[in-house]
Amino acid sequence: MSEQTFSSTQEQLLGLFDSLMLAYGHQHWWPADSRFEVMVGAVLTQNTAWVNVEKAIANLRAADVLSAEKLLTMSPSALAGLIRPSGYYNIKAQRLRNLCLALLEAGGESSLEALSTSALRRFLLSINGVGPETADDILLYGFARPVFVIDAYTRRLLQRLGMVGEKASYESLRSGFEAALPADVELFREYHALIVQHAKQACARQPGCLSCVLIDTCPSGRDQLMTV
Repeated sequence: MSEQTFSSTQEQLLGLFDSLMLAYGHQHWWPADSRFEVMVGAVLTQNTAWVNVEKAIANLRAADVLSAEKLLTMSPSALAGLIRPSGYYNIKAQRLRNLCLALLEAGGESSLEALSTSALRRFLLSINGVGPETADDILLYGFARPVFVIDAYTRRLLQRLGMVGEKASYESLRSGFEAALPADVELFREYHALIVQHAKQACARQPGCLSCVLIDTCPSGRDQLMTV
């Protein structure tokens, strides 16, 4: 396999999904009360654990500022103070402001809803501070578009399973998933959440192969056990 190749088949990917579902069950992800909260969470979760995002969002909710209009009435320093638990709070405060400004200038959520998925993705990626993973989080969980989110957990798992090359790009992984699987929003949401859960349980940077439910099909895991 080329280091830049995604060659997993639908059978392989659905088999992996079934194994993870059997092990962990439905994840009911993404936890949010509104589309805008999903958008905020997608920015805040950059380079941090979700538990920290929950604390930051709780602060925003307590301050009653969970709307684009209200966030923009705050000074950058006040906003940064509320989202401090999420880390990189000054940078994220500016990114949230960028997102809110772009959202309002575009005519709000209803205007974005009317866009095609490709046009909406281009719009999101045009916002300073919104990269592919953040944009795809918003698309999948906020706007219910069948776009697969590729995060570090997904890349790590597929590489260890030998299903993708080490240098496969974000876009090749995303398009590979979308080409191989049915365009099903609920499937994509559940699949992404299951991968995150599996990373927490076993497939961390330092893998816990002895407790991994995929050990029988994971060449990397078998190699790890042989060295124990």
